[in-house]
Amino acid sequence: MNKEIEEKIVKTFFVKRIQQRVLFELSSPHKRYAAFGRRNDFMRTELMFEIPKPNSDAAEIEKLLKKQGAGKMCYVMTSAESDIDGEELPLTKALEELIWSGLPFIISCIPTKLAFYQGEQAYGPPQRFILKRQ
Repeated sequence: MNKEIEEKIVKTFFVKRIQQRVLFELSSPHKRYAAFGRRNDFMRTELMFEIPKPNSDAAEIEKLLKKQGAGKMCYVMTSAESDIDGEELPLTKALEELIWSGLPFIISCIPTKLAFYQGEQAYGPPQRFILKRQ
């Protein structure tokens, strides 16, 4: 895990009142899932742009992210249940591995500017958002 990148992501995309709690949860393998099991209302809604359904095509999501400035590599933040948590990977591989996992996750394309967020899956497909700061 890269704590520096994760801190940038949390301080950019999570509301201020919950940031320290999320950073604490991310630092513990046992509590890490709690940081991602949170509802979307802990994210800065002004930076969230929902991807309309159907939105489960990894290639289409990658195109959307690249239009916003994403490069080939990304940083993955998800629960400890995933082998790619805390890894820097090609964007294509990260999306293909996680999009159908049912896990909540953040794929950071540019740590303080651009990310992809998939919420926790309940009934039906999970909500998916582009997180973007100007």
